[in-house]
Amino acid sequence: MRLSLAALLLASLLVAISLADAPPRSAVQAGIDVLAAEKFARLKGRAVGLVTNHTGRAADGTPTIDLLANADGVKLVALFSPEHGIRGELDEKVGDSVDAKTKLPVYSLYGTRRKPTAETLKGVDTLVYDIQDIGCRFYTYISTLGLVLEAAKEHGVRVVVLDRPNPIGGTAVEGPVRDAGRGSFVAWHDLPVRHGMTVGELAGMFNSELRLGVDLDVVKVAGWKRGDTFDRTGLPWRNPSPNMRHLTAALLYPGVGLLETTNVSVGRGTERPFEWVGAPWIDGRRLAAELSRRDLPGMSFVPVTRTPTSSVHQGKECGGVDLIASDWSSVRPLRLGLELAAALRTLHPKEWDTKNFDRLLVHKATFDGVVAGTATSDLEKAWQADLDAFSKRRAAALLYPE
Repeated sequence: MRLSLAALLLASLLVAISLADAPPRSAVQAGIDVLAAEKFARLKGRAVGLVTNHTGRAADGTPTIDLLANADGVKLVALFSPEHGIRGELDEKVGDSVDAKTKLPVYSLYGTRRKPTAETLKGVDTLVYDIQDIGCRFYTYISTLGLVLEAAKEHGVRVVVLDRPNPIGGTAVEGPVRDAGRGSFVAWHDLPVRHGMTVGELAGMFNSELRLGVDLDVVKVAGWKRGDTFDRTGLPWRNPSPNMRHLTAALLYPGVGLLETTNVSVGRGTERPFEWVGAPWIDGRRLAAELSRRDLPGMSFVPVTRTPTSSVHQGKECGGVDLIASDWSSVRPLRLGLELAAALRTLHPKEWDTKNFDRLLVHKATFDGVVAGTATSDLEKAWQADLDAFSKRRAAALLYPE
């Protein structure tokens, strides 16, 4: 169908208005680009162990591995990989290997060991960390960062963190701070679920609050402001892990990800991980209607039936809903996750299995409240004092302006 001239002019005007109102992109350089611009001066004369994966790349796509391997005055000794492996392709325990290009050993930090050992650090005087995080406490790359700092303390090794933007922004802080004494690989430090920090800022917090005393140097991101989400940086997106395929998935993950410890599919094995939830016993229309009546600004819900090819409910037809973020600035993923939980409890009190819901939440009072049917607004009020205390601790570690 051909559009009339008036319709074409109106469409052009709307696009022009939209572009005029759109905020300008930042001229952002990740830590590795800043380090390269400095001609790797901070690493001159150093024997380096590099903790990285496929996200450790310069803006032009050159892997950090290659840049350090070819940098004058820098000796790259060993590589260390986090969960999902050096190429970010695995959803299982990861073994040691050898890098095909550099022939360097790749020591897994998600297999028989979780942190570098004396044997793997032989000949290393500096550990460099370059991995893209997504801003959520239970995304394990920051747990690896903490364990790397512990290892650095134990073995007298310097740490250089090549910082990267927090892709879901560095201003919003959400969710309960983990319960005391419940540290784990998915809750490594006293953080809320959405911490609003970069890996460089977290490294400083870990080093200070745990009194590690590590010789730590953070190569800051240039040009990033706290309010910038990844789409405003101009940097290329690379899926940080196999199921983190879109920036929207990263935004929703701190809330939706909480549900994957239960008997609900969060979209693994479909084309929309963390942007769809479903189960064989869910009526998508009823769930969409229930969610639509709740206070979830920036979100809309569409009933969609899918059959996951892996993970929870593999091979089973599942009713469910697409989770559509229509306004990034107002979406609150923790509220979304808890309202999803409340809706499932309301509609499917017998079918929805809550026994493991606290595994990633790591906050018994909130878990008990969800099971008891407490309103999400009351759950948020109950953890606010701890969140305020965290915000004061966080302020001391921040490196970037609003």
